Amino acid sequence: MRLTVIGTGYLGATHAICMAVMGHDVLGVDVDTAKIEKLASGQVPFFEPGLPELLSKALDSGRLRFTTSFAEAGDFGDVHFICVGTPQQADSEAADLTYVDAAVTVLAPYLRRRALVVGKSTVPVGTAARLAGLLRELAPAGDEAELAWNPEFLREGYAVDDTMRPDRLVFGVTSAWAEERLRDTFEPVLAQGVPVKVTDLQTAELVKVAANSFLATKISYINAMAEICEATGADVHDLAEALAYDDRIGGRFLRPGLGFGGGCLPKDIRAFAYRAEELGVGQAVGFLREIDGINRRRRARTVDLVVEICGGDVAGKRVAALGAAFKPNSDDIRDAPALDVAERLRAAGATVVVYDPAALESARRAHPHLEYSTSALDAARGADVVVLLTEWNEFREIEPSAMAAVVGHRKIVDGRHALDPAGWRAAGWEYRALGRPTMAPLEKEHRR
Repeated sequence: MRLTVIGTGYLGATHAICMAVMGHDVLGVDVDTAKIEKLASGQVPFFEPGLPELLSKALDSGRLRFTTSFAEAGDFGDVHFICVGTPQQADSEAADLTYVDAAVTVLAPYLRRRALVVGKSTVPVGTAARLAGLLRELAPAGDEAELAWNPEFLREGYAVDDTMRPDRLVFGVTSAWAEERLRDTFEPVLAQGVPVKVTDLQTAELVKVAANSFLATKISYINAMAEICEATGADVHDLAEALAYDDRIGGRFLRPGLGFGGGCLPKDIRAFAYRAEELGVGQAVGFLREIDGINRRRRARTVDLVVEICGGDVAGKRVAALGAAFKPNSDDIRDAPALDVAERLRAAGATVVVYDPAALESARRAHPHLEYSTSALDAARGADVVVLLTEWNEFREIEPSAMAAVVGHRKIVDGRHALDPAGWRAAGWEYRALGRPTMAPLEKEHRR
């Protein structure tokens, strides 16, 4: 198969590289010359474990090339994947479809023979039907230029596995020919027994936003329970473990803490609610507004916890912020809860020193007023309080005694429930976490 991938950001670059490794001839297309040159030289412009090695393999095989020419893409490809971003609009909660519309509009005039254009970007339901009409109108091939939708389900930090060995594939199609083309394209994946759901365009569009909404709901649910635990002295960590034993609920994503961020979940649930209101069924997903509100409140509550542990005021205090990326195994700082908390603490008068294993450069460019360090222990040197904000394994493995040797005060706020409270308390630390008691039950009994 000869495939083109329009857009070489996180989704597009990953898809292009993995498809080439699977054996297809792939042409990556982007208007950003610098990005194209970087990929063509063997450099992945973002952090994703395993992807640089696959890029080298794909380039060495001769099956992967990059270009800025849509004319070349139109002549080359049998199947064209649209993998551009759909960010939130600057003045609205709606999705910005500028890049998706532009990709189809610019590519279509070069489609002179039968071809399949496949959207992978996350879009509001109804977008695919509109783009299908635009494609037929602009492509010289007319009705022989078909549109399908194949939503992506990538998790940052696990994108290679999620592309090569996904838990499912969804094909939104309008013809048997389009389904056959997609089955041919994903034959190496389907050969592993990966289930595929064939459906219409609008259902395929909804699958991604519905999945993200469900995950966001589960995360915010346990964080709502954390608010109840804080008011009653209960332990949300124990509560989550007890709930997880119920097969109907399960433990995945039932993890209390600072909440979700990144370039997908926050903007996707907002765009979904906005689109539902446009369709006149906003009440059906009105709960997503509260899900978003619960998630935002966790950031403010984390700041409150830091202020509390500092005696009611962080002005003049030195805070070590461990983490900047919105999640571990990523350098993505879009809507990162960690940096939001760091900026709020700085605004309250604290000196905030940030360390992250992968996202330091991105954080420094976006938040130049924060201070940065090259290691967790260096960031903690002289700190009045340490705040864990992104659950990197590197932070989980820190020895409490080693960090105790460099800080000013043994105070730690675990914003991600990633540490062992007993171990840290045994080393003389005052440990606090959202939704957890200020001391362990045995400590309470001892103090009586």
